Amino acid sequence: MSMQSHMLRCTGCAQRIAGEAARSDFRCPDCGDLYEVEYPWSESASGTTAKDVPVNRPNPFALRHLWQERRTSTLAVDQSGVWRFRDLLPIVADDQAITLREGNTPLYELPKSAAALGMNWLLAKHQGMNPTGSFKDTGMTAALSVAVSRGFEWVACASTGNTSAAMAAYAARAGLRSMVLIPEGKIAWGKLSQSMDYGSMTVQLRTDFDGCVRVLTELVRRAPIYLLNSVNPYRLEGQKTPAFEMLEQTDWQVPHHVIVPGGNLANCAALGKGFAEMKHLGFISRVPKISVIQAEGANPLYRAMQANGGESLEPVVAETRASAIQIGNPASWRKTVRILKANGGWCEQVNEREIALAKAEIGAEGIGCEPASAVTLAGLKKLVAAGHVGREETAVLLLTGHTLKDPEYTIQYHRGQLFNEAELAAATPGELNQHKAFQKAPLVLDANVDDVLRALDAIAATAGQTA
Repeated sequence: MSMQSHMLRCTGCAQRIAGEAARSDFRCPDCGDLYEVEYPWSESASGTTAKDVPVNRPNPFALRHLWQERRTSTLAVDQSGVWRFRDLLPIVADDQAITLREGNTPLYELPKSAAALGMNWLLAKHQGMNPTGSFKDTGMTAALSVAVSRGFEWVACASTGNTSAAMAAYAARAGLRSMVLIPEGKIAWGKLSQSMDYGSMTVQLRTDFDGCVRVLTELVRRAPIYLLNSVNPYRLEGQKTPAFEMLEQTDWQVPHHVIVPGGNLANCAALGKGFAEMKHLGFISRVPKISVIQAEGANPLYRAMQANGGESLEPVVAETRASAIQIGNPASWRKTVRILKANGGWCEQVNEREIALAKAEIGAEGIGCEPASAVTLAGLKKLVAAGHVGREETAVLLLTGHTLKDPEYTIQYHRGQLFNEAELAAATPGELNQHKAFQKAPLVLDANVDDVLRALDAIAATAGQTA
């Protein structure tokens, strides 16, 4: 398939343009909405027949075999879990793909969490196992490759952490210069250290994430810098590929539910597009319900869905310890509302205590995640309680970041230092006991075996065991 075989289609007014014709901020000049990448075989393309059979339709059986075959290749472009699926994202030539062999992330079972919920099967797609430790790598490899193909020397993003790390790494790999704008004091140091280590020009602005976006939007209008935030539609082309991986990893059995964290909301839009393409092309017969979970302190989509079904959204001043989703004015909210309505999913909110407990529970499974990822399990509990997710149904949690992205959060939680007095006062005794059961503060002992053995005996006795 030719690398020229795509257009950009406005998701608002449906106007189509060539990829090179997009404005620097990737907004439609007529309606201000965002674009999505459209191929001749896309469901929205004008080249479909009356029977809805797409022009130049890819063969699903041949592609499934080809994608598996590429896994044994020694070529970097084939070993990538994004570019392995390049037949369904023909946006650059093969030799222009900038890859760190991202994707191909594990799909873990969560037996303890499933048992606690009374569910038969609960899975976690751990995007934190990407090269820079977050799901951003899958989108960044796609969008930055486009930047290279179009001759840009500078790339930039506004970030709460993970985007900056991914962009800096891929820019370094491509030999481009990069700049990240981050809100001062509102980013985990583990993430900030990555962008510095990969050689990016790192700028902390005295504002929040949305303020950084405003500065960046004006910057790319005035200088030849390629914007790499999720408003860039090529980011979502890369971020749709975990949907393909999930299907491969479940032997093409479609899960009933996929639960994603809600920050800038591009993940829901990207996965929704990926599953829709799989259905339209005949790989699967149905799509999963995709639900979005937001932190209570950064919940503009939840408020919008409750107030008016997502017809309009009012930005909020975001405040949550789950810094990766601390976004009050999400760019992809309209795309996400369309996915929620098309797939029959829900939007839920969870508080800081619920996030911390869910993170500890995922950690107790032996895999761990960053705080923003844990909103998925916290939200799933509410969806199960409300009857939206059946206990006999299969759900997949999208874990977006590695546990080492924010080690300070984890240390404070286990030392009992995470919550403030108001949060502790609002917790029930039962809830506090749940936290206590998971908190594992380090012990400080004298350096002799007897003290260690006594500590072991005390722990065993507390657990109702014998030493």
